[in-house]
Amino acid sequence: MKLITKVTIPGYPFRIDHHSPVLLMGSCFTENMGRLLERNLFPVCINPYGVTYNPLSVKKGLEILVRRETYTENDLDHYNDLWFSFDHYTGFSSPDRGEALEGINRSFLKAKEFLKSARYLVITWGTAWVYRYNPTGEVVCNCHKIPPDQFTRSRLTVDQTVEEYLNLLPRIWEHNPDLRIIMTVSPVRHWKDGAHNNQLSKSALLLATDALISKFPDKIFYFPSYEIVMDELRDYRFFEKDMLHTNALATQYIWEIFTDALLSGKTRKINQELQSLLKLLEHRPLHTGGEPYRKLIKKRDNKLGEMKEKYPFLAWDNLK
Repeated sequence: MKLITKVTIPGYPFRIDHHSPVLLMGSCFTENMGRLLERNLFPVCINPYGVTYNPLSVKKGLEILVRRETYTENDLDHYNDLWFSFDHYTGFSSPDRGEALEGINRSFLKAKEFLKSARYLVITWGTAWVYRYNPTGEVVCNCHKIPPDQFTRSRLTVDQTVEEYLNLLPRIWEHNPDLRIIMTVSPVRHWKDGAHNNQLSKSALLLATDALISKFPDKIFYFPSYEIVMDELRDYRFFEKDMLHTNALATQYIWEIFTDALLSGKTRKINQELQSLLKLLEHRPLHTGGEPYRKLIKKRDNKLGEMKEKYPFLAWDNLK
């Protein structure tokens, strides 16, 4: 009996492995896939500006990584006793100006260096709706709780998004000629826009993605995370209590499809072999004294040593 509508996954002319640095930028879906790559010891850089939802903010972040050397105090704004950057998520904000700038530049400089050698860039767009800060006219990544009347809200057209990326992409590939881009559209619905406006927004993103892929078929590829959730996981048991965000079960389901489609067979085998070690490392025993605990630590350390010797190329620095 056929109980779900299966989404056809496209064939990809490449495979990601543990030697492939992956930069991920965009919405919550990017964060979820990035953390799973990180857990499985891939070299990754995840959302150096924080979670970013709209195409123009993602584009601006990439553009700045290519053309700017650092952020300065002049790039910060101040509101409600916090220093922040309109290019960044609220997690970079701080009451201390120097601390905010230090956190921003630490993440920025790491990503700037990472982009030079990245093999893959995963971009996830979440919404075509953007907010422009009225005093400057600039699209912001986050409104930082500034009153809504300070912003003008609008929905990007397909042509606007495509034009912006046509201006950006040649500079990205001049900076890193071998970079391949994997595009996705977030399955998380932006319900505050209303059901119809959310669909219009997602449609604009899907059409813009398709237009860019048609122009650069050897450089840009699409992974159908949006379609998998909408068609295969058409059930609220795959969502959090807000009924909008996908839950851990859905994330794991998409991850398995992602790995089958985009990771090499050898890489998937290494991932499988890693799981017993990762479970040992993530285990939090109730009691940390006595012989059982000492045996657990010895088993964990022996396994870690064996795996490091067998696979020295894994991103062991990912382990916290």
